[in-house]
Amino acid sequence: MKKILLILSLVCMSNVFAQQNPQYSQYLRNQYMINPAAAGVYDFTDITMSGRWQWVGFGDEPRTAYLSGSTLLKKKTKVPYNPAFRVSNGPVRNPEIKTGKLKHAVGGQLIADQYGAFRKMQLSGTYAIHLPISNNLNLSFGTKLGLSNNTFLQEKAVVLNQMDPSAPYNGGDAEYDMFVQNQSSKYIMDLSAGLYLYSKKMFFGIAADNLTKDFAEFGSGSTNFNTKMHFNLTGGVKIDLNDDLMLMPAILLKYMQPAPMSIEGSLQLEYKEWLWTAFSYRHKDAIVGMIGMNISERFKLGYSYDFSLSRFNDFSSGGHELVLGLMLGRK
Repeated sequence: MKKILLILSLVCMSNVFAQQNPQYSQYLRNQYMINPAAAGVYDFTDITMSGRWQWVGFGDEPRTAYLSGSTLLKKKTKVPYNPAFRVSNGPVRNPEIKTGKLKHAVGGQLIADQYGAFRKMQLSGTYAIHLPISNNLNLSFGTKLGLSNNTFLQEKAVVLNQMDPSAPYNGGDAEYDMFVQNQSSKYIMDLSAGLYLYSKKMFFGIAADNLTKDFAEFGSGSTNFNTKMHFNLTGGVKIDLNDDLMLMPAILLKYMQPAPMSIEGSLQLEYKEWLWTAFSYRHKDAIVGMIGMNISERFKLGYSYDFSLSRFNDFSSGGHELVLGLMLGRK
């Protein structure tokens, strides 16, 4: 545009550096959010909700919230009635990962992601089939199908008045005014797929998001979100240090053309499979510290803090992510 400058720095940062999809620091504790094939790894109904705030203090910083759930397709079993929210008297170990049998799982995700003057709402459903390779090893195939609603938020856009940059924009640029007038919610069909190889001591996964890009698009808005395919690769190994401590090194690789590959290495330490802490290094982006625990047989909680390594550290106080999990029907 010739007469005004539309400042959408957070949008640019999300698209260029952090990719278009939301970023999760605690992906190791809920891999279902980055790979649909991870639905149904545990033999119970797993429900997770989370809120994430990046670059706090920067202004109109990216914020993400999600609600996810997955469960196995099996005969109904009676869940013990236990309405009380009480902390266990002792450590509550992680649920056991069971392999060596055929499993079918379904799930759903609701994601709200806002960055700068753009907001994305996504609702999707997933299906995964888990095939036994041996008694100790399973391979799952998963798909996710949903709709994304993309919206331009005019009130979040900062526009400079060419004549007086300190004054608010009061119209006059035909190109920008037409862009705003033509806005409406846009819907894009999302298709994702993934593979997940796992046992009690290791995991390896690969997933691809936005496989159809913007091929199936609904709405008359002029905003071009230019949807790109995203690819994730994860892997990790659990190492028993002694009867109480377990160490798990893990890696996450993310790629979206034309952005450079994102590399994240993590080291998680668990005490009696109950209390855990972890540290991650996201190359040229952030150092992440995490802590969490199983509160009871039903509830689990996790918190993480992102310390930015980029130039935005001078303008923000880091990022926060809070995760609450509900485990129904675990044995």
